[in-house]
This record gives sequence, structure tokens and C-alpha cells, in this order.
Amino acid sequence: MLAPERRTRTDLLVAATLVVTVLVAASVVWLRSDARGTTSITWDEPVSAPPHAGTLPDTLTEVWQAPSGATSAPVALGGTVATADANTVVGRDPVTGDERWRYERNRPLCAATGAWGSVISVYRDARGCGQVTALDSDSGARGAQRTGDADEEIRLIDAGSHVIALGDTRLEMWRSDLVRTVEYGYVDAPVNPRAQPRSGCELLSADAGTSRLAVLEQCPNEPANRLTLLDPTPDDSQKPEQYASSVLPEAQTGAGARIVAVLGERTAVYMPPGPGGGPRIAVYDGSGALVDTHDLGRVAGNGTAPATEQEGVLVWWTGLDTVALSPEDFAPAWTVEDTLGTGAAMAGSLLLPVDDAVAAVDPASGNVRRRIPVERGDAPDVDVAVTGELVLEQRGDRVVALR
Repeated sequence: MLAPERRTRTDLLVAATLVVTVLVAASVVWLRSDARGTTSITWDEPVSAPPHAGTLPDTLTEVWQAPSGATSAPVALGGTVATADANTVVGRDPVTGDERWRYERNRPLCAATGAWGSVISVYRDARGCGQVTALDSDSGARGAQRTGDADEEIRLIDAGSHVIALGDTRLEMWRSDLVRTVEYGYVDAPVNPRAQPRSGCELLSADAGTSRLAVLEQCPNEPANRLTLLDPTPDDSQKPEQYASSVLPEAQTGAGARIVAVLGERTAVYMPPGPGGGPRIAVYDGSGALVDTHDLGRVAGNGTAPATEQEGVLVWWTGLDTVALSPEDFAPAWTVEDTLGTGAAMAGSLLLPVDDAVAAVDPASGNVRRRIPVERGDAPDVDVAVTGELVLEQRGDRVVALR
């Protein structure tokens, strides 16, 4: 018969040491984890989207405001208005501004926007603005997440089926589950060497349609901006597939050029004035060939957002004016001068921010139907969104609700 096993004093000391080591390691992991630095308070009650406004308001008065320095325009999704500031995203009751849900991290927010019924929040870590979380707009519950390399500052562009994260040196496109479909530009320690078509370029502007991702960039030792047209859904996200890439004629580009819109295979690019002519929109086909140009009445300002389709027209804020473009050929249909930012549709009109008012504009003609006074003081650029009978304005780093 075998002698019974007996634990020696040494065995007990070794076991105790292993337990302590595991506990210490677990504590270190917890202390350094993202979970420890995250607060998520969700909302469990039903949320209903407000009915569309049937008529325009005669007056607009502030009902609430909140800080939102990480958004470039108000985020209104269903029955929620989301604000994003410092390190916190808050889902609010649109009418009262009361907090419903909160998502907070011990990292700074880079940017936030609304897409696919979620608030897409991007946080900064040691690798740049690459920690991304989708938050359900009704409840604030966490959905899809991703992490990756990114620039220190990015802009989020809602391209419909995808969101573009654009930095100075690097671009990514994400689909609704936050899976990356395109990686373009600078890549740190690439898995596939030489997969990127060029390096060292500054990315200036981007937009995408269903079949083209358009990027305007300035590359070293090139006399003018380069327009690159890519497949938005290549077989391998780390290997961009180019349809076309060429340096624009030097006489047709300069400081301030940017992509205005992408529809299908066609791309509209704003060309600032130069030796080749005055300010205009150049239209390129899917192979990168110039197919048309349209003159603009005034030089564009510093607006950066691409055009959005509203009430049957493409509405583009140039940085100085609002221009309506035909979705068929990008030809300018009308211009409202001296607007302050992007607009939104309400009760069959387009609401455009102007000095001391919101202008209600006929989307077919551009005629101003009425001016609704708004007290803003010395507000900077203003971007408008609408939810139900509520008008939201992004004024610098704050969102203001008007009714």
C-alpha cells in the first residue's frame, strides 16, 4: 500500500506564494485596465422619438444648454440628444436636457458623432485617437468596440453606410459593427509592408459614397493636391485598392481645396481661385477623369464638412455661404450668403443659421421664407440639427436647445 501524501511546510509556503502572486497580478491588471477607469450608467425606461414638426416655429427661445466640445454638430438620434465633453458622453432628454445615461472614462474624448442609431465615441490613448465605442442612443449600453493606431486629432465623417475617421496622416473607414474596411495613409509597423500606395502625405479632406472613397492629400515634392479614389470595401482592409490617383493641375488647386461630395462613382471637389480661373466645383468620374466644372459666386471659407443630402438637394456650407447642389451633376442651384454653419430640415424648409436668427429657406428655390430671431451673442460657427419641434445648435463647444 502506498503511503498517504503529506503536505510539508515547504509545500504550504509554495502554495501560499502562488496564491499571493496570482492575486497581485490580478490586482495590477485591474488597476491598469480600461474597465476600472470606466463608468457606465444606462437608462432602462422606454424612449420614444418625438413626432416631426408640422409647422415652423414663430419664435425660438433657449430651453437648455450643455457642454459638448467633442462634437462638431448636435447629435440627435431618435428620442435622445447626446453631448460629449472632456471624458464623458451623456444621453439627454431632448425637451428638458435632463441626463438619462452616462458613459465616462479616464481618458480624453477626441470626437463623437451619431450613426446607425448609436453614438460613436472615440477616446485617446498612447496610440492616438483609436479607442472607439458605440453607445446605444436610447440606453447608453455599450455595443461594438475597437482599438487601433490613429492620429492625435481626428474628424468623424458620417458617410451613410460607413463612418470615416480622418486624421492628418491616417484614415480609417468603419462599418456599423466598427469593423475596419479601409486603412489608408501612415501605418506604424505595418503587417503588410508596402501595402500603402504612398507615404508621407498630409490628408486634407475625405468623403465616401457607395462605390468610391475620395481622399484629397498633399504629398511631398508634388506641386499640387492629389485626388485619390479608393474602393470603400476592398478584400483586405490593410491593402487599399485604388481606382485612380493623380495630382490635380497646379492651376486648379491651392490652399482650401477640399472634397464637397461623393455620389456613386462621381466626386465633387472645391477648387479655390487661381491662374486657371475663379472658385468652382470640379466633378470627376470613377476613373478620376475631369468631366465637368461649375463656377461659384464666392470663394469658400473654412468649412470642412462635406455636403449632406436634405430635402432633395445637396446642402454644402462653404465656410461663408450655404450652397445647394444638384444630386444629378453637382451644379449649384442656389446660394444663401453669410450663413454661420450647416443647416437641417424642418417642416419642409431648411433651417440655416444666420446672424441673430435662423433662416427658413425653400429647398427648391433658396428663397428665405422667414427669419426666426435667435439670441446668440458673439457665438462662433453654428451648426443646426432638428429633433421633433426642437432646434439644436452647436455653438463652439456647447449645444443649445431652442423651442
